[in-house]
Amino acid sequence: MARRHWPLPLLLLGTTALHGCAPLVVAGGAAAVIAAQDRRTVGSFIDDETIEWKAVTAINAVEALKKEVHINVTSVNGTALLTGEAPTIELRDGVLTQVRGVPGVRRTVNEIRIGPPSTLADRSNDSWLTGKIKTRLVGVENLQSAQIKVVTENAVVYLMGLVKKDEAESATEAARQVGGVQRVVKLFEYLD
Repeated sequence: MARRHWPLPLLLLGTTALHGCAPLVVAGGAAAVIAAQDRRTVGSFIDDETIEWKAVTAINAVEALKKEVHINVTSVNGTALLTGEAPTIELRDGVLTQVRGVPGVRRTVNEIRIGPPSTLADRSNDSWLTGKIKTRLVGVENLQSAQIKVVTENAVVYLMGLVKKDEAESATEAARQVGGVQRVVKLFEYLD
């Protein structure tokens, strides 16, 4: 009696097909974890990630912007915070035009400095400050630190998120107490 060997090739084919789904499963799992800790809906979270990606893509689509500017785009609930540097006002305005054309952007906050790109040392310091602030926020009583998005550029700290006013004040005060912070900018949306 002849053995059937077709189940093995089908099983192997199915395994390779599932391999393509792995990023979707991981992304779906990450979105679920974020949704459990974030006041934004999963849809809003995904919209913000999409805004950030499309904004960077739009900026890089213009050759002069791609070569000349250093821009970070951070979106929370449709508010796009633009930080970084542009060597001229014209290039900064080009960035603003590109980002304002991205679907889903309700508001842009222009914090782009006119000047040369920041150095690697400056960016490392900003990352270090962000880490220190996030660590400090974890210890703040009656504050879920996952609600607060922290962005640091040139030692200026931007705080974003959907929060209550008392949470905003607690987070702002905690950020101000971190050594090396030059200024704290509140960009919260208030729930109360």
